Amino acid sequence: MWPDIIRKAKEGGINLIQTYVFWNIHEPVQGQYNFEGNFDIVKFIKEIAKQDMYVTLRIGPYIEAEWTSGGFPYWLREVDNITFRSYNEPFVHHMKKYAEKIIDLMKKEKLFAPQGGPIILAQIENEYNNVQAAYKENGKKYIEWAANLAVKLYDGVPWIMCKQKEAPPSVINTCNGRHCADTFAGPNGPNKPSLWTENWTAQYRTFGDPPSQRAAEDLAFSVARFFAKNGTLANYYMYHGGTNFGRSASSFVTTRYYDEAPLDEFGLMRDPKWSHLRDLHRALRLSRRALLWGTPTVQKINEDLEITVYENTADHMCAAFLTNNHTILPSNITFRGAQYYLPEKSVSILADCKTVVYNTQTVVSQHNSRNFVPSEKAKNLKWEMYQEKVPTFNDLALKNNVPLELYSLLKDKTDYAWYSTSINLNRHDLPMKPDILTVLQVASMGHALAAFVNGKYVGFGHGDNIEKSFVFRQPIVLKPGINHITFLAEIVGYPNSGAYMEKRFAGPRGVTIQGLMAGTLDITLNVWGHEVGVFGEKEQLFTEEGAKKVKWTPITGPPPGPVTWYKAYFDAPEGTDPVALRMNVMQKGMIWVNGKSLGRYWVSFLSPLGQPTQAEYHVPRAFLKPNNNLLVVFEETGGNPEEIEIVTVNRDTICSMITEYNPPNVKSWERSGSKFIAVVEDLKTGAHLTCPDDNVIEKVEFASYGNPDGACGNFIIGNCTSPNSIKVAEQHCLGKHTCSIPVEREIFDEPNKDPCPNIFKTLAVQVKCVVPKKN
Repeated sequence: MWPDIIRKAKEGGINLIQTYVFWNIHEPVQGQYNFEGNFDIVKFIKEIAKQDMYVTLRIGPYIEAEWTSGGFPYWLREVDNITFRSYNEPFVHHMKKYAEKIIDLMKKEKLFAPQGGPIILAQIENEYNNVQAAYKENGKKYIEWAANLAVKLYDGVPWIMCKQKEAPPSVINTCNGRHCADTFAGPNGPNKPSLWTENWTAQYRTFGDPPSQRAAEDLAFSVARFFAKNGTLANYYMYHGGTNFGRSASSFVTTRYYDEAPLDEFGLMRDPKWSHLRDLHRALRLSRRALLWGTPTVQKINEDLEITVYENTADHMCAAFLTNNHTILPSNITFRGAQYYLPEKSVSILADCKTVVYNTQTVVSQHNSRNFVPSEKAKNLKWEMYQEKVPTFNDLALKNNVPLELYSLLKDKTDYAWYSTSINLNRHDLPMKPDILTVLQVASMGHALAAFVNGKYVGFGHGDNIEKSFVFRQPIVLKPGINHITFLAEIVGYPNSGAYMEKRFAGPRGVTIQGLMAGTLDITLNVWGHEVGVFGEKEQLFTEEGAKKVKWTPITGPPPGPVTWYKAYFDAPEGTDPVALRMNVMQKGMIWVNGKSLGRYWVSFLSPLGQPTQAEYHVPRAFLKPNNNLLVVFEETGGNPEEIEIVTVNRDTICSMITEYNPPNVKSWERSGSKFIAVVEDLKTGAHLTCPDDNVIEKVEFASYGNPDGACGNFIIGNCTSPNSIKVAEQHCLGKHTCSIPVEREIFDEPNKDPCPNIFKTLAVQVKCVVPKKN
């Protein structure tokens, strides 16, 4: 998928890709390195170079990134006397060794710019200011040591530290945030440029969160304003977030990452975010000569209105940024004898100090809507199941007086560990009244657990990203004699941020039984058995070979519920669109296709809106064979696999919403040397629609010229619309890959038949694209 995603970024006007280097995937075992397959960072960087783009290499080794352990390998946690991200001898020893490994690899492959490669910037550490105070003097010493280490490793490109206000002189401090033009105090030295390393295109999601949003208009405003204020680099975090396959996501972070980015999880262009930013990048390039060689001047009209001009009169270069900072009111502004209209909270870019080629608040590019289409080829799956045995104390070899801490028990090998103990009760210990039950209470430091009493499932408890610890309480039925109390304790990723990450803990810490005749019984010190992982993981039931090791049975009645493995085979869905699994009917667990882990799913954890944070899970077509793909699901608490849906994903619903006063598209102009020229004869506004890939427009699903409202996929007609709207759209667009509909009143209505002649009009169009039929 890499070449296609990079190509789409380049088409969007991006000329630099910023990437982390993930210590825990490259050195999962101390001294054993992995740069193969999906971990082939050299291949990735060379693919970027192949497409004539630059690279910022963020080696960390702490990266955060909502990635498990912030990128640190688990073995580092078990180094004696280590303190992460501090001037601590064991930590700086291992960090130096790893950093040398990565930089030596880059130099060997000649990937730095002075060697002819694409890497023009490198980063050491990451947002250290957030935690530096916790380490006191060792924090200051560490950041100075890290900066010196970086420059000694390679001094052919600049090194940066993001969100490091007092960065050492040898590195450049940069900004991360949503509005760095106004929140960044600027570089802390006279020879350091103003760099924005993370412009957050939305927000990552954790399970239980509602959807995240950030308008294309707000993103565009922030970038235009940053370059107006002498910005040198703006990087989007994320431009493409993709998928946290396997167990790579940090605590409670969803498998889908930054789906609201310009390129969504599946690598599809999310319009208007992708296209509105593409137009912004073109407008900035049209202005680049003045930005690079012009002298900036700033004129404050009032508290909200501002004019910034970059001009070199000797070489006839000029570009202007007209800014309206008011969040509600539009305004008119006079500049060099001409008047310009500025919508609220917007920047207009005048690439020649005369012509508005772009306004951040005015979207003239197309919109689209994402569709999940059930596959006809991959349906009616025949499911089989295998249920894990719930172990008892005697089944578990690892014994301890108290429940063991979960992170250090798991060692990042799995999400799961069994805990079990047993208690011997006589009938006089138990409640005498039939309407009174004992209650099992478990105080856990996180993240989740499924509880069983005498092999019977009694309930599930969990924390969340804000409060990972929780208390599980559930009535239980005990019997005279031996009773087995068993938990499947679970984590949902290791933590990725904050100070002293190596000193975080998880798992059950206190267990009591309430309601016994003698009162509450604390069984925390009762001696516990433990086992890391579940049987199906160890036997790799998710692979063809592993699946043969157990007897699978058809599902003939209701699914049995918790700790159950399900498998089915399916053929690759029709077409070439991305593929996903719709998991609404399941609850929580893991998914594999052809032995490759798609990651964690958790659809039973609902957001405040009553919906799962993530219901669809990406299946890369690269994982699929034409036929007989093995799909395996491990369900922890319950669900019905027979209703899992295999869907294809498209953005074939495309739209435009254009007003009469919108400027023409920025593609209407180009620059040739010092000349700025129009490339179309008639500079008029219009609705421009282009289907993805080679698809063509099959149907006009909505069209209204008047005062429509809504968004792509949900347009509504206002109280005025031309009766010819659909007809005009069909005449201009049906059967075409790309089309333009002029926003001109005479096209839609005869002068004496205009239903609303006295309003500013808007054209909203929605069309459906399809693969063209072969002759």
